[in-house]
Amino acid sequence: MLAKRIIPCLDVKDGQTVKGINFENLRYAGDPVSLAKKYSDEGADELVFLDITATNEGRKTTVKMVEKVAQQVFIPFTVGGGIKSIEDMKVLLSAGADKIAINSAAVKNPDLINSSSKYFGSQCIVVAVDAKRADNDFYVHINAGKLNTGIKLLDWIKEAEKRGAGEILLTSMDADGTQNGFDIEMTKLAALNLNIPVIASGGAGANITHFVDVFKLSGADAALAASIFHFNTLPVPSLKKSLRQNDIEVRL
Repeated sequence: MLAKRIIPCLDVKDGQTVKGINFENLRYAGDPVSLAKKYSDEGADELVFLDITATNEGRKTTVKMVEKVAQQVFIPFTVGGGIKSIEDMKVLLSAGADKIAINSAAVKNPDLINSSSKYFGSQCIVVAVDAKRADNDFYVHINAGKLNTGIKLLDWIKEAEKRGAGEILLTSMDADGTQNGFDIEMTKLAALNLNIPVIASGGAGANITHFVDVFKLSGADAALAASIFHFNTLPVPSLKKSLRQNDIEVRL
């Protein structure tokens, strides 16, 4: 059995780590470089860095910040935000990223998944998906959650897989920042219908049950969280030890 992964996420705005609730009301959560080093040292399995305003501000991900973070971490490092082309990806991979996350650009230009996975290998391409409930279904949102595409979640993630995505980073906009637990229903829908790994995101609180449930009930391959790690309410080492005690295979 493959070990389940625990992934801290750095949502970065104006060079600072921030965290909100349902993609709104952002508050400062610490220096991204210091946090990245801490998580690498504590035994996080991977790290995700998302420049959350790059797309809406029409700019590229902050390369200098990526370089600084990459110098501090010795774990796989995924970078996303404002990435629209193979050239953008080359710059970030050269700066130290191990994987690239594409979200809005992939929806607007699905061929980007095909071309990038062919160029770099599917293991390098993460398709990030922000989804929200409506009319008894889940719909894909882009532009930092501000625009409902009208595309059904299941249709989109199946297409992303077919086009060459190596994994899906699935964020529940309804659960985001609430700390009430992951969206098990949405995550399970994705995990049951895909043959590539699904990273569950949105809703993690300082409650070990949230993580036990998302791994045991939804079939997620990894769980991503932010606030509980940034504010040290559930440190990575404590979480991993508790998961082991609940018969969930993790790397200690």
